[in-house]
Amino acid sequence: MERLVKSGSNWRIGWNPTASEFKGLLGTDDWAIELTEAELNDFCRLLIQLADTMKQLATELMDEEKIACEAESDLLWLEVEGYPQAYSLRLILTKGRCAEGKWHPSSVPGLLQAAQTLKVF
Repeated sequence: MERLVKSGSNWRIGWNPTASEFKGLLGTDDWAIELTEAELNDFCRLLIQLADTMKQLATELMDEEKIACEAESDLLWLEVEGYPQAYSLRLILTKGRCAEGKWHPSSVPGLLQAAQTLKVF
């Protein structure tokens, strides 16, 4: 399998199975960070969990209600904030090296779709 990078409106996600340490890539048009395979796996898993949570909460909130939800693993922390149908995403790497990134609400749906199909977890 070769290196794969998916990108869209101000988001990027990549997978390089032949890389020695940093097999994953996350970013926007303005920044990018390489991730270990475990970090990328956690990012994709937690993003999908948070998206499911936001979808479930949509029926319980009034239209103008904003919400914030977070999820974390031993390696990273994620937060979604906004409305169930339009929310931003924040990432903080918490183990070893430190990094932080954010995606705007318009970028999250494409990133989420790419995270679900990037590789089999």
